[in-house]
Amino acid sequence: MSQQDEIKQLQGQLVELQSQLAFQEDTLQALDDVVTQQQQQIDRLTAHSQQLKSQLERAINTLEGGELIDVPPPHY
Repeated sequence: MSQQDEIKQLQGQLVELQSQLAFQEDTLQALDDVVTQQQQQIDRLTAHSQQLKSQLERAINTLEGGELIDVPPPHY
């Protein structure tokens, strides 16, 4: 194999590696975008879950305190 052939072969391999690297960088960016979106969704769901927990605790405390049971309906 001549030196010119070796250089062409190495250049071809280099181009292939550069192509693979570009594809991997695109894939990595796409995965990063998905992870970011998922984390934002997890944060929203966590906040909503905490809000629902607070509402449930208030409702339980209200019922245990008898506040709703002892209050007459508004039409009386």
